[in-house]
Amino acid sequence: MKILLTCIFIISSYFGFSQYTQDSIQLKDKYGFRIGADLSKPIRSFIDKDYTGFEIIGDYRVLKNYYLAAELGIEERYKEDPYLTYNTKGSYLKIGGNYNTYENWLDMQNELFVGFRYAFSNFSQELKQYTVYVTDPYFPADVRDIDKEFDGLNASWIELQLGIKTEILNNLFLSVHVELKHLVSEKTPDNYANLHIPGFNKVYSSSKFGAGWGYGISYLIPVTKKTRKPTEIK
Repeated sequence: MKILLTCIFIISSYFGFSQYTQDSIQLKDKYGFRIGADLSKPIRSFIDKDYTGFEIIGDYRVLKNYYLAAELGIEERYKEDPYLTYNTKGSYLKIGGNYNTYENWLDMQNELFVGFRYAFSNFSQELKQYTVYVTDPYFPADVRDIDKEFDGLNASWIELQLGIKTEILNNLFLSVHVELKHLVSEKTPDNYANLHIPGFNKVYSSSKFGAGWGYGISYLIPVTKKTRKPTEIK
């Protein structure tokens, strides 16, 4: 009987202490604006003389696992193919949200997220020169200099993002993600095609799908804090 009473006392003390510990821990999740930049575009601009780009990234936490998110960027791409030389430049905006699938321990703020965006781009294309295709090698290549600019172009697409965000210092985050895109609409020049769309990347005549990736750095500006429920504390 003494052994049984001792076991009951130990078990009850353990659960009582656990409940007290959970009740006494007041962990608070941060809610606010997080703003930063995509690092891949400045790095690519530095190493690729035919590319210039910059993108601002941001999000705002509205619920425990839900974030409003957006990206705003500019791009210019010069391309010289065997039969075509052109230049594309413009800006784009992506608007949507992220869902965090990762359950953080204690006061961690990391994310393993799935995101959705609807994106718009306004841009212009300059056709510099093209080579007339011939099947008989006897005739020399006919290279024609055009230097004609097509402006007032636009496009829209939907985008799925998968990525991670890790807090490396207090309120400072590094992130990496991949993008799968599907072109919804585009305005094309007369007798020409959109070969590159800022924000969407290369366009293929045989497919409306595109892909991309990025990695960024961002800083969280806390606006408010919400106490995490004991059942959410691990």
